[in-house]
Amino acid sequence: MKRRDFFRLTGSGLAANSFLPGFRPDKIPQWFDWFKLDTDRVLVLIQLDGGNDGLNTVIPLDQMDLYNKARQSVALPANKVLSLPTTIKSGLHPALDEIRGLYTEGRIKIIQSVGYPSPNYSHFRSTDIWMSASDAEEVLSSGWAGRYLNHEYPNYPNGFPTEDMPDPLSVEIGYGQSLAFQGPATSMSVTIANPEDFNKLIQGIETPLPQTPFGDKLGYVRLIKKQSNTYGERMKDAFGKTKNKASYPEDNDLADQLKIVARLIAGGLKTRIYKVSISGFDTHDNQVQNGDHATGEHANLLRRISGAVKAFLDDLTALGLQDRVVGMTVSEFGRRIISNASRGTDHGAAAPMFLFGNAIQGGLLGENPTLPAEAKWDDNIPMQYDFRSVYGSLLENWFCINKTEVQQVLLKNYQTLPVIKPAYSCLSTPTREENQLKGISIIHAFPNPFTSIINFKVQSNGEHSSISIFNPAGQVIHNIHHGLLSKGEHQYYWNSEDLPVGNYYVRFQSGPEQQVKLIVKVR
Repeated sequence: MKRRDFFRLTGSGLAANSFLPGFRPDKIPQWFDWFKLDTDRVLVLIQLDGGNDGLNTVIPLDQMDLYNKARQSVALPANKVLSLPTTIKSGLHPALDEIRGLYTEGRIKIIQSVGYPSPNYSHFRSTDIWMSASDAEEVLSSGWAGRYLNHEYPNYPNGFPTEDMPDPLSVEIGYGQSLAFQGPATSMSVTIANPEDFNKLIQGIETPLPQTPFGDKLGYVRLIKKQSNTYGERMKDAFGKTKNKASYPEDNDLADQLKIVARLIAGGLKTRIYKVSISGFDTHDNQVQNGDHATGEHANLLRRISGAVKAFLDDLTALGLQDRVVGMTVSEFGRRIISNASRGTDHGAAAPMFLFGNAIQGGLLGENPTLPAEAKWDDNIPMQYDFRSVYGSLLENWFCINKTEVQQVLLKNYQTLPVIKPAYSCLSTPTREENQLKGISIIHAFPNPFTSIINFKVQSNGEHSSISIFNPAGQVIHNIHHGLLSKGEHQYYWNSEDLPVGNYYVRFQSGPEQQVKLIVKVR
């Protein structure tokens, strides 16, 4: 029984002794051991690589004349657009039939015109902005999910896996590790290049890690390699414990990835975040077929998403996981308002996001973008919602970290959006506090938050060591120590002098070991 189900059955919990045999008030801590250790909630990210065309995904039915005028070479006919039960102003691409069904059931949230100020139209830079949750003019070396996981498990990777957290903190399926999961010190994810490589993992076929001539780095690589092997065994065990119980569409690479995710969750992994991806959204040409704009490359991509998400949610329901998992789509940008001469669309700005799952507060958030009477080649859809508001709302109301901590992860304060149903509101448990103590801490910072001076206590292993202060962009702003450090405990302090209030990181390296902790300067 999950903790949410427990409270639904017991109300306030005061009547527990009426149905729990042998209940004794003095044994409450033992009764609740199972409850407080329940790693209940999972987030699945679906990255739409290339920049999804939002105007042909959620169609502004209330502006069809302007829509058709601006998008002559790609516009969808109104009679093929899928209607939504909650509005007559907006509809869905005809390839999203399963998504429309989930929306009707209240399991899809569509957020209109999601983006960020001063958008960048480079695939690489805009992807980095979405993955790091940075402003357009700043470059961050860590990702939003990596900072969250570092906030949740501040001692990682030292001492991990632990008995209470034996599993990877996050899992990515796709080539290369995403910036989203880069923590202040190290990547917080395990990466599976593709479903075929995962099958190699299941069969015990291992790709060797690269070697390095540097002793400290080599020791760290060996640590990560040991963890990866352990995580690989855990993933193999979890995958083998159960089978998918829903039928997934064939020849659908996104469905193949979500099948793996469903089995890993069902097999008992405590992994918090999974990321999968689908590419092909850079539709500069042949986005639609000549003569039938409801078909073509974009339609095929949306159809794969629609079928895969529906099968995934069906599978979660059949596996009894429907209340534990939510997901969302992310794409680096949308497309321009006007179409081009190649039956395609060019890089744009804001676009809709889809959130899905039983816990999602379904419906449509926001208004259709207002289309200009005479759209120009560089006209774009303005942002209604900042993508970091979506991230922050999930961190606060799904992963249950408070507003102050959300601001530390996202580096600024953003509005909270109604994305999680009230019935799934957060419950106070000691799980978070226990996560803070998992692993081995080799640096302590106090007081934290601090006003000007902060103290550090480090545990050296007697090797070459360094203690450095970083800003959120990953730049070193002060070196406290660099050189040999005798084995044992040492204390230092840092006077932040005239630096502005905000988030900083202290990094301690002792031989092959390193650890980074968030420190917060306040007034």
